Amino acid sequence: MRSVLSEKINYKNEILAGLTVAMTMIPESLSFAILAGLSPLTGLYAAFLMGLVTAVLGGRPGMVSGGAGATIVVLIALIQSHGVEYLFATVVLAGIFQMLVGVFKLGKFVRLIPQPVMYGFLNGLAVIIFMAQIEQFKITDNGIVHWLQGVPLYSMAGLTSLTLAIVYFFPKITKIVPASLVAIVIVFALVVGFDINTKTVADIAHISGNLPDFHLPQVPFSFDTLKIIFPYALIMAGVGLIESLLTLSMVDEITNSKGNANKESVAQGIANITNGFFGGMGGCAMVAQTLVNINAGSRARLSGIIASVTILVIILVGAPFIEKIPMAALVGVMMMVAISTFQWVSIRIINKMPKSDILVGITVALITIILHNLALAVLVGVIISALVFAWDNAKRIRARKHTDENGVRHYEIYGPLFFGSVTAFADKFDPMNDPDEVIVDFKESRIVDMSAIDALDKLSKRYHQQNKKLYLRHLSEDCRRMLKNAEAVIEVNIQEDPTYKVMPEK
Repeated sequence: MRSVLSEKINYKNEILAGLTVAMTMIPESLSFAILAGLSPLTGLYAAFLMGLVTAVLGGRPGMVSGGAGATIVVLIALIQSHGVEYLFATVVLAGIFQMLVGVFKLGKFVRLIPQPVMYGFLNGLAVIIFMAQIEQFKITDNGIVHWLQGVPLYSMAGLTSLTLAIVYFFPKITKIVPASLVAIVIVFALVVGFDINTKTVADIAHISGNLPDFHLPQVPFSFDTLKIIFPYALIMAGVGLIESLLTLSMVDEITNSKGNANKESVAQGIANITNGFFGGMGGCAMVAQTLVNINAGSRARLSGIIASVTILVIILVGAPFIEKIPMAALVGVMMMVAISTFQWVSIRIINKMPKSDILVGITVALITIILHNLALAVLVGVIISALVFAWDNAKRIRARKHTDENGVRHYEIYGPLFFGSVTAFADKFDPMNDPDEVIVDFKESRIVDMSAIDALDKLSKRYHQQNKKLYLRHLSEDCRRMLKNAEAVIEVNIQEDPTYKVMPEK
């Protein structure tokens, strides 16, 4: 896998991809800011600040970060109960947590996430992205939300279908210009040229404003404040990092290159701290916009910088123009992103996957869709996968038995000895009927945890009660270290085990 630093920059692709990403980030950031009861500019500032900082400092060129719904959803209760200033303080604290994860190099633990969890996560996210676009076919009238009807519905549906068709078929003609950007321009031109009455960005919110100002969160600097924001900050940091590092892994696979999870964690943290001090709602990596970026040909940091600067320019001077963009164009682009995000291969190979993997994938997808809690979904998926792995390995432990010419009984152990396999391990021995000397050979096994050490200690005592000697042979150095406080008598035969790095016999 090649380094991300070895990529040559294609300036045309980067600039066009950045412009396309900016167009798709604006409605999503606005939607989630309004959903959380925040000012629309709070969402746009987050898109600008998150995108710029992570594009410059992040560990994965090509990734896009912004005011993501995954992180703001977990803070809605805090905003409603304590207000926006507590949100800013929470975002700063979450950023500090994320920086610490990167500094202490804990980002590598994303590798522990199994493929079925990734499938479930992406499939669930694809459904969420798609369903969020369906919501755009609704309109609020006098505080009552209802579906579009008649000509507005037909216009929205027709323009969305046209956008989908352009995004799908245009790459078959040429890939010089991103299909998403072409679709937005064509649909915009049609709406303006034929004066079509349809829903636009202005119907969501007005987005003009000034540069974000520095200000300290106006909250009491006290332990009571920390008690309020700490759990929210912890959850936000976890959700943000999980989504960001999963997105990083996804881009690694798509581009066949390698990003830096710890560097990305630090960048996410710095970006969120910056948000908290400059009036942004915080965020994380955005899977949909990252896919738009990658599909548009971006492989460097420039597109993310272009997207962020474009959003800032739109806030300052371009709002009147951008507010006229039809929502149908943006909805169509995001629907196509949802379709490409869905892991269709997981359906094709479902009859070839173990039942446990199918269960994990479906569970993760359902939690993602129903609860919108990506961190919980991934955590549950990893736990189920770990329990299945432990159960499978517990069944694999076995012992080959024989007695040598000196009357010594040998037990050759195969498979790991850990909490799940200790019962089966103990059942394989017969202290009552075994000869006076017994050797347990761990050449093909490993002692993994404290449960294993406790099992060996108990086994040693069972033989000691029968006035018999138990020897453990072929223990590697890590196993010897784990057993240094155990009461078993340990014999290591270096001559018969030249490949193991063992501690000298005492």
